[in-house]
Amino acid sequence: MTEDVRLRRGRGSLGFSFFVQGVTFALLVTRIPAIQDQYGISDGLLPAFLAAVPVLAGVASVATEHLVKRVAPSVVLRWAQPLVLLALLGVGAGDQMWHVAVALGAFGFSVGALDASMNMLGVSLQRAYGRSIMLGFHASYSLGGIVGASAAWAGAHWHLGLFSSYLPAVVVLLPLAVLGSRYYVDRRETAGGLPDAEKGLGAGGFKLLLPLCLVMACAYIGDSTVSNWSAKYLQDVLGSSEQLATVPYNVYMVTTLIGRSVGDLGVRRFGAVAVVRGGTLVAALGFGVVAVAPGAWTGMLGFTLLGIGLCVIVPQTFAAAGRLFPGASADTAIARLNIFNYVGFLVGAPLVGGLGDAWSYRGAMLVPMVLVSVTLFHARSFGSDGARYGVGHERPRVVDVGRGGNEV
Repeated sequence: MTEDVRLRRGRGSLGFSFFVQGVTFALLVTRIPAIQDQYGISDGLLPAFLAAVPVLAGVASVATEHLVKRVAPSVVLRWAQPLVLLALLGVGAGDQMWHVAVALGAFGFSVGALDASMNMLGVSLQRAYGRSIMLGFHASYSLGGIVGASAAWAGAHWHLGLFSSYLPAVVVLLPLAVLGSRYYVDRRETAGGLPDAEKGLGAGGFKLLLPLCLVMACAYIGDSTVSNWSAKYLQDVLGSSEQLATVPYNVYMVTTLIGRSVGDLGVRRFGAVAVVRGGTLVAALGFGVVAVAPGAWTGMLGFTLLGIGLCVIVPQTFAAAGRLFPGASADTAIARLNIFNYVGFLVGAPLVGGLGDAWSYRGAMLVPMVLVSVTLFHARSFGSDGARYGVGHERPRVVDVGRGGNEV
């Protein structure tokens, strides 16, 4: 098998893993009311259950940073993805409070390892390709989110239990994910001496990473604002119908998919810095439109702009970490950067909700606008203006990739 064929297979299999994770996560979060009803979780206790997932995911991301010094990221991903799917099935299978607590704990811990290892492989593949492909992987995740949300809607529409809703997805996706994992492609060890994975990031390196960590957290504060508050905002503040209030998040997901599908072309043509700056400005404009919207349809326009703007920031933040820290130092950087994904998710919903209750929801929408705009001050961390491939340069030949998912 030629190197080019092996890389294409690795790219396809990793893209499918992103898709599977999009389906899985959407099936969980869109059926939270049903989970609450099945297990009798009170409104007061529900936030604790939901917060446990990103907290444990952050712990697992830290653990993955150390684990990939011993085994390849592909090995971590190969085991983590089936565990995430089985944990999802476990959420639907129980009938007592401790059942769902264990299942959500397993889901959170395994999803942290999955997110970290998946993005490690994406960054190393992008470096091997020598051109921007990271947004395409995240587009697959967005597509999976749309498919998963649609499947969850069908399950709710037909009054299916959680286990009955989750079982078909797990039965179909689990064997395909395991099969696809045979084609993951890992980074090659550095020539001579210890594997590159043994090199630490260091205090100076982490200082260099901090701007990207801040960008990641702010981007996810913006994202969680949309996912948690778009429906309530449209209905309670802008006076839409209950049915129309469900539309903004779907529109947001579709525009996210479209933006990520074409985003790599933008990076190749204009460079990562320009794309990130443009996305940040569009996202800030979107929050501004939402905050001043006189009615529901203007609010919908704002959420549409948010999808177009926010969608490019997170994939390019991971790609920038890979550029700043070549080799396996990138694995360490990505694992640490991934923690701030969960920090943003944890902070976003209560921040906007608390400000909305204490002040106004219109005013609360200005806060994520300001936080997302912080990215403009750190845009140089994404590369020089001439860097069009997310790693600082185009490589004429395939390099820096190992023998695939069997490396340990």
